[in-house]
Amino acid sequence: MRVLVVTAVAAERDAVCAAGGPYTPRALPGGLALHTGDAAGGPAVDVLAAGVGPAAAAAGTATALTAAALDGAPYSLVISAGIGGGFAPAAPLGSVIVADTLTAADLGAETPEGFLPVTELGFGTVTHRPDPALVRAVATACGARTGPVLTVSTVTGSAARAAELTARHPGALAEAMEGFGVAEAAVAHGAGVLEIRTVSNAVGPRDRAAWRIGPALTALTGAFAALPAALRAL
Repeated sequence: MRVLVVTAVAAERDAVCAAGGPYTPRALPGGLALHTGDAAGGPAVDVLAAGVGPAAAAAGTATALTAAALDGAPYSLVISAGIGGGFAPAAPLGSVIVADTLTAADLGAETPEGFLPVTELGFGTVTHRPDPALVRAVATACGARTGPVLTVSTVTGSAARAAELTARHPGALAEAMEGFGVAEAAVAHGAGVLEIRTVSNAVGPRDRAAWRIGPALTALTGAFAALPAALRAL
């Protein structure tokens, strides 16, 4: 099995790489650097920091997937990974989340009656659902909660917006900015998809003093240290 892990920024990539390795940087088109892992004793895991937001995530993921396909060694699984905001109280700071759905929370239209996703406008999709057996296995191995993770283009900064999102997406555990974009590229290439997030802050009013980025990155390393055993079991 070959696995591509896509993060937004280098700090998240480095946290994932700290769980295994060694890793060797390889240049991809567009100035991206793919960190290729040693497959000895487990699945081959490569890690890419593709940029912030769903568009950058989709473009970077598609670039890596295309390069792998041209090399004759396609990826079978793509994982969107990183830190994110957790919806309190279900996803406290430092917790690990494996998404059972990856949903584009703000892809649609505002109307006098409220927000309409593109699916209700008659086109597109807003949700990807990973294989349930994969979700269960990885969540068990990582000690993670499972539930919806929302992809947003604008990070939530108010209690009102947080309430709106939870009303439209009951059970949502976290928000981040890349999962849906990664999933769009993975599905287009026939690869499986997964999203793993660790919680660095609460979704709602922005309080930088309350963020716990360091512990969330440490938790991300721990989650990926447990991942190979889950994938081997499957």
